[in-house]
Amino acid sequence: MKATPLEIPDVILLEPRVFGDDRGFFFESYNRQAFREATGIDPDFVQDNHSRSTQGVLRGLHYQLPPKAQGKLVRVVAGEVFDVAVDIRKGSPTFGRWVGEVLSAENKRQMWIPPGFAHGFLALSETAEFLYKTTDYYSPAHERCVLWNDSDVGVIWPSIFPAGNYPVLSTKDANGMVLREMTGCP
Repeated sequence: MKATPLEIPDVILLEPRVFGDDRGFFFESYNRQAFREATGIDPDFVQDNHSRSTQGVLRGLHYQLPPKAQGKLVRVVAGEVFDVAVDIRKGSPTFGRWVGEVLSAENKRQMWIPPGFAHGFLALSETAEFLYKTTDYYSPAHERCVLWNDSDVGVIWPSIFPAGNYPVLSTKDANGMVLREMTGCP
């Protein structure tokens, strides 16, 4: 497993060793020991989630407040997404900055997003299936959302929309908070 810290070094891009031939491929999508050796991190995953989205659906930017903050190990098993992590840790030298990567079934990349980050993705392909492990359980009382197009964060989402159109959002995501108005950030 190759682990590459991104511009915000706490967010790590992971590339598994893939064994392929004319029959298909095999790779370990998660191995606790290999993950720990590659990253120096040993998270205790407690929940796996699976979502399916159609092209143009944007989910996020979600996070949970302490004591229910979640670390996430994310990957795509069908299709392609643009995956984003935003540092919302007050006092962090990278507070308010974001990193993004294309994750796909083809490239088999994963991202480690530690607690204290908001997370979201935009489905780029006709459909995309997204799997992720979390270090804490889903807690609606602790869940929050940073607005996907907060100008203070400035995420540059891929341009897949005709002029004047926007991504498909849930009501919760459309009503996310802007970073400067957030309270209770980790």
